[in-house]
Amino acid sequence: MKNTIPLTDLSLNLEAKIHTINCSNSIKRRLMDLGIIPHTSITPIFKSTSGDPIAYEIRGTVLAIRNQDAKNIFVYL
Repeated sequence: MKNTIPLTDLSLNLEAKIHTINCSNSIKRRLMDLGIIPHTSITPIFKSTSGDPIAYEIRGTVLAIRNQDAKNIFVYL
C-alpha cells in the first residue's frame, strides 16, 4: 500500500495524486463532482492568510477547499 498523507499536510506547489476520500457521502459526492477523484493529480497553490481555505489546482482548475474537508482527502506522492 502507498504511504498516504492528508491533503492539508501537502506542501505548496508539491504535486500529489488523490488516493482516497474519507468523509460523508454528500460531501464526497460534491468533491467527486468537482473532479476530486482517486488517481487525479492535485497541487496546493495558495494559502489564505489565515491558512483556511487553501487553493488547489486540479485538472486545470483552481478550487478552494476548506481544511475540514481537505483533511479527509488522502494523497500520495
